Amino acid sequence: MIQLRGIFRNASSHAERCLYVKNRPTQPRAPIFTGPQQQHGTFYELRTYYIQPHLNAAFLKLTNEKIHLRTAHSELIGYWSVEYGGLNQVFHIWKYENYAQRASVRATLAQDPSWIEQYISKAMPMLSSQDNEVTYLVPWSKIQKPPKDGGVFELVTFQMKPGGPVVWGKAFQAAVGTHTGSGYAHSVGVFHSEFGQLNQVHVLWWYESADQRAAIRHTSHGDARVVAAVRESAAYLVSQKNKLMFPCTFSPMK
Repeated sequence: MIQLRGIFRNASSHAERCLYVKNRPTQPRAPIFTGPQQQHGTFYELRTYYIQPHLNAAFLKLTNEKIHLRTAHSELIGYWSVEYGGLNQVFHIWKYENYAQRASVRATLAQDPSWIEQYISKAMPMLSSQDNEVTYLVPWSKIQKPPKDGGVFELVTFQMKPGGPVVWGKAFQAAVGTHTGSGYAHSVGVFHSEFGQLNQVHVLWWYESADQRAAIRHTSHGDARVVAAVRESAAYLVSQKNKLMFPCTFSPMK
């Protein structure tokens, strides 16, 4: 009898719990949010060519003479020669509206005898290796040309912790914003990797000169706003590297 009472008591308690779960108010589900998303298909291909040291001058001369064969097919944002942070390198950025456009451009170039005979056949033997990366502008950035020609460009590459902008986006934006908002530097664009090394962000800065950059960094490192923003962003940082670059004479962006 005692055992039967225990069984009925447990069954009654279980029924009450089930009734409560069934009738209790439902809580709204938290929205799935991964940070600001791209609203269009435009992307930027970042290319780095490593030139054989003794052929660096010859490569730049040839490219200056024949780059028009390439720019006839798609938009070149800028073409730079690396001065510090990597010797005998060139870095260039190409804009595409979508992947179909890029595929079409590549297919057309492969059938262009002028491009192949006058440039590719001569330029490729001058290179030791190539690298490319597909990137998008982060949603809060846009391409902004320098206020004037004749300066230097710094490409800073940040390797962030996995998780994407939902994890580090706001802190990173604040770090960049304190530099631009305080007038310390001009941001040409902020690019987030899509193909290549993931969780990479490239910031392309412009300065009037290398000495101006040095002076600005000295001043900004004493600015409490910059220090606080950078410190918060650094919590999500794995590593970083930078290159100081000069625009080539044929670069649209100088």
